[in-house]
Amino acid sequence: MTESQSFSPDGRPRARALGLHPAGTPGPWNAITDVPGVEVGYRTLIEGVGPLRVGDGPVRTGVTAILPRGRDGVGRPCAAGRYSLNGNGEMTGTAWIDEVGQLSMPVTISNTHAIGACHTGTIGWINAVRPDLSRQWLLPVCAETWDGYLNDINGQHVTPELVGAALDSAQSGPVQEGSVGGGTGMNCYAFKGGSGTASRLVEFGAQTYTVGVFLQANFGSRQELTIRGRRVGERLTVANPQESTSWGTAPDQVPAAPGGSGSVIVILATDAPLEPLQCKAMARRVPFGLARTGTTGSLFSGDLFLAFSTAGDRASDTGFPIGDPSGDELVTTARMPWNRMDSLYTAVVEAVEEAVLNSLIVNTDMTGRDGHHSPALPHDQLLAALVEG
Repeated sequence: MTESQSFSPDGRPRARALGLHPAGTPGPWNAITDVPGVEVGYRTLIEGVGPLRVGDGPVRTGVTAILPRGRDGVGRPCAAGRYSLNGNGEMTGTAWIDEVGQLSMPVTISNTHAIGACHTGTIGWINAVRPDLSRQWLLPVCAETWDGYLNDINGQHVTPELVGAALDSAQSGPVQEGSVGGGTGMNCYAFKGGSGTASRLVEFGAQTYTVGVFLQANFGSRQELTIRGRRVGERLTVANPQESTSWGTAPDQVPAAPGGSGSVIVILATDAPLEPLQCKAMARRVPFGLARTGTTGSLFSGDLFLAFSTAGDRASDTGFPIGDPSGDELVTTARMPWNRMDSLYTAVVEAVEEAVLNSLIVNTDMTGRDGHHSPALPHDQLLAALVEG
């Protein structure tokens, strides 16, 4: 194992450092950035303590930015497909992806009420770095999960400028996890959740392809949590205020939300040559990886997944045509044979499972609005529970 496969950039242990080794072979960084060209950036906001005052905080939120082909590849299409396990969420730009099977825009992920800021911020950023693209239309992908348990979600703290800064910060290399970027205020299985990533290498003849996953984990109830096939959630002696106590303070106090509320966004990248239907088939395998960690898919969890392939880099063919049509414009692409897709499906499931574990393990306690507390998954108790069986 490499250092990056087992430890986060700031030195905190990931799942592998605790001896948890989901099946499969990870890439050098065990991250979505193992797929050549993919870049990830963050901006994180953690400010204030005490009672909620809308517009003032406390603030526990941020933005995650993913550039499928890096900064220089904005506007160049990737084959893409998406899948919705449960539609109680938002991912913009997907109607166009359904129509043409392509993703050529950045992806941003934040909180539910920041979709507009992410959309506006991405368009402003593209107008600054690629003004030629913004002369026609832009349909960026902006996705969300709800961080209102810890964050002043209605305070409009995520701004278009913050989104632009997240996009500017995108880079290759090891990826920070846990309470960072859009995952800052998120919870998973009633523990502190957030951003997680992992990758898998897939051999195809003499070629080795990479499957990379990035997810924003904000789903699952405590009793469901399953790690390496063992139901451990109820065996961990850690307070569970998110599911057991009322939220807020009088006169605005409300009952706790049902267990499993929240959402999960999964972005899947690969350099294997895929057509859009194969990307969609990859996205449809994401739930199997999530299920390995215990979730049964709550109605109150928006579970939305997007897969894209960076193979076959070429210019866009969806803009306004120029001049008369020519045979030179015909597009020829290569793709994996359908009867060889199973190894890629397996890689998706393995990487999704590990990314969820990393989002939980690379984390610390967080207290947010109105004193709401989200405990970190306790490493010592977890390992003891796994040993006991």
